[in-house]
Amino acid sequence: MDDQQLLRYSRHILLDEIDIEGQSRLLAAHALVIGAGGLGSPAALYLASAGIGRITLVDNDTVDLTNLQRQIMHTTARVGQPKVESGRAALAQINPGVAVTALAERVEGARLQELVASADVVLDCSDNFATRHAVNLACVQAGVPLVSGAAIRFDGQVSVFDTRRDDAPCYACLFPPEREFEEVQCSVMGVFSPLVGIIGTMQAAEALKLVAGIGRSLAGRLLILDAREMEWTQIAVARDRNCPVCGKRHA
Repeated sequence: MDDQQLLRYSRHILLDEIDIEGQSRLLAAHALVIGAGGLGSPAALYLASAGIGRITLVDNDTVDLTNLQRQIMHTTARVGQPKVESGRAALAQINPGVAVTALAERVEGARLQELVASADVVLDCSDNFATRHAVNLACVQAGVPLVSGAAIRFDGQVSVFDTRRDDAPCYACLFPPEREFEEVQCSVMGVFSPLVGIIGTMQAAEALKLVAGIGRSLAGRLLILDAREMEWTQIAVARDRNCPVCGKRHA
């Protein structure tokens, strides 16, 4: 690190758990953020400010006026722009030392697997089960930890699925792909603005912990937030050894 980096990240370096070594890991890391909306905005902003060296933003949507109530990475002046381009501009303003790749596309199949395999950590900030299951499958196959978040109305949840650990579940252990779950969209149901900030920021925190190798991750635990009462519930999530996605791992 040069003098400017030492100054910029000095408050991290002062933490014994991070120090120079941990910050160096962050600077060398690549984070893949799927979704540049309500969750992806705070997640990506904190990853950039914390010094994650490379961030890849993936989102095929454009900035809409209705997004601005909660998607804090975007501005009124950038309505109509691709969200990933708006996001890249926002991240460059916060930390020009971070290399940001903006992919205005819907990634799937081999393309998704390639992107996941190139990352040190993946943050799923999408808003539908099909994408979440596709990202989870790619993470399991590549052995890359996944930080998953969701938010609708006043209800949020966040967890880590790190199948590098033999005892840890994957997303499909919690939400089996063959089971039908009701899809709910904030465009229909609404969402409390600060809720996505809380969940997205927690996703960033878990990703930074995983990269720096500090603390205990949320692997094996699901945190659920009722923002009306501001109450958290923690649920233990066990590995399903018959899971069609990750069940073939060693016991």
